[in-house]
Amino acid sequence: MRFLKFPALFSALGASIVLFTGCAGYHLGPVNEETAGARSVEVQPFNNQTLQPRVGDAVTQALREQLQTDGTYHLARSDGDIVVSGVITSYSRQGLSFLSSDVYTANNYQVGIVAHVTARQRETGKVLLDKNINGYTLVHVGSDLADAERQALPLLAEDLAQKVTEQLAEGAW
Repeated sequence: MRFLKFPALFSALGASIVLFTGCAGYHLGPVNEETAGARSVEVQPFNNQTLQPRVGDAVTQALREQLQTDGTYHLARSDGDIVVSGVITSYSRQGLSFLSSDVYTANNYQVGIVAHVTARQRETGKVLLDKNINGYTLVHVGSDLADAERQALPLLAEDLAQKVTEQLAEGAW
């Protein structure tokens, strides 16, 4: 009978127990067991092997910005602990939706790039990351497809850079 007199107290107690035990596996900071910013990363310019101009420059710049934003590693101009390099191997465009008046003319495209990314320790030469990573974005075509793709290039590079940064920061090598 006593429990019925204080139902609000027991509901708050039960909610706080659920809240605190639900966050038991969460920890703040880098997931690769290192102190944030303890190691530095040097990003070398990405080589572009596609016919699409300026993709390598956009990816290199986006990756540097993403690494600075993430904060797991300190960005170094040269002599970084980890050296990241990459090659843009593929650029693709796939129609997603088409004009109702013409089923051959795409109205929206999904644009994608594939980069082979390599990360090595400078001192030992040990390969930490060596894999193909994909980046995608959507492009709405107005009057000019080339202009629409040019405007979407920073978004495409940012998506790829975010995925590369996740691979580096999580240490899933």
